[in-house]
Amino acid sequence: MARKPRPAELRLWGAVTSTVRPRTSPIEPDRLPAAPLLLDPTAKTPAKKPPQGAVGAIEPNRRRRIVVQAKGDPLMRLDLHGMTQAAARHALGGFIARAFADNVRAVLVITGKGVQGDGVLRKQLPAWLAEPELRPMVAGFSPADPHHGGEGAVYVALKRRVRP
Repeated sequence: MARKPRPAELRLWGAVTSTVRPRTSPIEPDRLPAAPLLLDPTAKTPAKKPPQGAVGAIEPNRRRRIVVQAKGDPLMRLDLHGMTQAAARHALGGFIARAFADNVRAVLVITGKGVQGDGVLRKQLPAWLAEPELRPMVAGFSPADPHHGGEGAVYVALKRRVRP
């Protein structure tokens, strides 16, 4: 059940809504940005589209192997506790890129559960993993086992690096 907004929240909402104005004119078609070129007209084969959409869950057998491996050989970990969203996103990008470059196949990202179990970083993590910079490196993610942090941590499976 939702709670009623506090007076301070109502004042803030009123200040925000007072600044919103309706659009007075439609966007002119000639001012729209050009669509990205997905095919190279000079190439014989079409260019690959980057992966899009949400990152899926880790396959059950792969997740089981990650858990078993992590008991004997600890996973690389990133702890995002106490970070702002911007700092956490930046740290996650660097961490995943570094692990992928080192050909690590799975990592543990600790987001925490949040104050009432609705942590902001925990909610944002799937969207961050699906962004165009990280999506080509991430195979999937799954909540961690209780001994690795449970709901406050996530296993992230990484794709194999293609060797040139």
